[in-house]
Amino acid sequence: MNSRVDLTNAIRALAMDAVQKANSGHPGMPMGMAEVAEVLWNHHLRHNPANPAWPDRDRFVLSNGHGSMLLYALLHLTGYDLPMNELKRFRQLHSKTPGHPEHGLAPGVETTTGPLGQGLANAVGMALAERVLAAEFNRDGFDIVNHHTYVFCGDGCLMEGISHEACSLAGTLRLGKLIAFYDDNGISIDSEKGRIEHWFSDDTPRRFEAYGWHVVRNVDGHDFAAIEAALSQARSETARPSLICCKTVIAKGAPKKANTGAAHGAPLGADEVAATRANIGWKYPPFELPEHVYAGWDARARGAKLEANWNEKFAAYAKRHPEPAAEFKRRMAGELPANWRSQREAVIARANDKAETVATRKASQNAIEGLAPGLPELIGGSADLSGSNLTMWSGSKVITWENGGNYLHYGVREFAMCAIMNGMVLHGGVRPYGGTFLVFSDYARNALRLAALMKINSIFVFTHDSIGLGEDGPTHQAVEHAASLRLIPNLDVWRPCDTVESACAWAAAIERRDGPTSLLLTRQNAPFQQRSAETVAAIARGGYILSDAANGAPRCVIIGTGSEVQLALEAQKSLTAEGVAVRVVSLPSTSVFDRQDAAYRAQVLPRGVPRVAVEAGVTDYWRKYVGLDGAVVGIDRFGESAPAGELFKFFGFTAERVAAAVKSLL
Repeated sequence: MNSRVDLTNAIRALAMDAVQKANSGHPGMPMGMAEVAEVLWNHHLRHNPANPAWPDRDRFVLSNGHGSMLLYALLHLTGYDLPMNELKRFRQLHSKTPGHPEHGLAPGVETTTGPLGQGLANAVGMALAERVLAAEFNRDGFDIVNHHTYVFCGDGCLMEGISHEACSLAGTLRLGKLIAFYDDNGISIDSEKGRIEHWFSDDTPRRFEAYGWHVVRNVDGHDFAAIEAALSQARSETARPSLICCKTVIAKGAPKKANTGAAHGAPLGADEVAATRANIGWKYPPFELPEHVYAGWDARARGAKLEANWNEKFAAYAKRHPEPAAEFKRRMAGELPANWRSQREAVIARANDKAETVATRKASQNAIEGLAPGLPELIGGSADLSGSNLTMWSGSKVITWENGGNYLHYGVREFAMCAIMNGMVLHGGVRPYGGTFLVFSDYARNALRLAALMKINSIFVFTHDSIGLGEDGPTHQAVEHAASLRLIPNLDVWRPCDTVESACAWAAAIERRDGPTSLLLTRQNAPFQQRSAETVAAIARGGYILSDAANGAPRCVIIGTGSEVQLALEAQKSLTAEGVAVRVVSLPSTSVFDRQDAAYRAQVLPRGVPRVAVEAGVTDYWRKYVGLDGAVVGIDRFGESAPAGELFKFFGFTAERVAAAVKSLL
């Protein structure tokens, strides 16, 4: 029989050796959580190393992602395609073992973690997706969706405010298949010994009980039997999420650095590594493991059997329920319905035919109303602003602890909302979108950044996109936010000018598979713009000629987005009357436009022709399009509290000012 002590010491050895070789990393957490990991991964976790994408696998999230070597060791030991050479290349250029786990590199890494607390919120999203899909697809005893979400988290995760947002909601929704292991080692970075009692004295178990969680207290995180008993309790509790509080020793086994802050974020040092080997009785050289350890960890046969059993169940399910089975397969594959193209074109054509002048937040709701019936994977939501963001549609069914549905009231939890959405996308089978005011994208920004880093297709709806918000004043008026979001690599940002651009933006967001999308939408009305069929098609390219010069080649190009496109058109009209040939370019998505070929971009924005940009936001961003010699009509200060119409006049967002800017260049 294999010694469980050897199995856990293999984790300790791999963690300290990889960190030592890289001369960088966090050895303490993996060494302290080795026993907890062994109980979960070797005896409870349903996974198949040969198929990390098996739909009904349990999800495992390492929220305290600085301890990444724990996850890399587990993946290697249990049989995933992560060879020892990758562990030897820990934290090195182009390795599959970066400093923090990254989704899409090593197989089996469910999400990118490291910014503390977000992995925990992702796990809430995964558990929520499991709940929603189970309610929709399980039939007649065929529980084809029936798995747990497990998450490791530490003091840092629980100090971050997002843990409150996400875990409060998880308790309200009674996500009984969510189980969190709290690595309660009492160590943080700030102090000589790393003790945290001077800055983190929360009664964490009572806090989670107040959220409505089931809490298992004071578990010895190094006692296999105690961990097993706690996990059995948690798994038997189906009406509440569970928190298992594991008392652990950071860097357990290290003679001098165990239970100290020195073991958190730095190599143990060659002498301490050698001393640790002697102390735990590990007689093998760095990166060498005995066969009995590999045999004791190997999950390939068990995983293959688990998946084979599920495949057999799914085949029987498909025979009895062929349509839901086909739909489940489509959605887990992330494919759009077969009639998607015709559905999309119909929604855009309807917007063009109706020619409505409405706020783009309303145009967005119209697009959802047209698209959602054919996209049952859409899961909407808002951070307590459904009536303002207009993210609900006629078919919205609110998700509660009692039932599934397709719409979630997140409460005032912007950051958690976006991180939970990311977890839902990562789980698969659903496409979440969630709304708040654009100004509150600041609260959620790191979740947007991680979505972009992971290249996952969450859809973030941000309304009240400028000083056009009006009377709520500068605290709620977004001026720097559009430019700020455009700076995030791989985040597509759309700021549509009317109903047609809004429908096109939604279509682009839904079709995108390699990154997230942010939709920036107005509170105030935006006039409908007439377009030819060719011009409507060009919207998908992110920028296009909305109205070309009527009297010869353009002497100047006016670039506009959102509600300010109308100002560009009005300025063009007055300038044309004066004999000045001007082109108006609508640039609803600079990120998409920038991906077009150089010839197309030069066709839209011809070289050598002066440019003026107009947007109710900060001006610096637009210098990349107008140059230092161009002009920008924008706002480089915070707003004021007044009706939107008064604010636009006060801050100079008028056709006259745009026309004057053109004349100043000519």
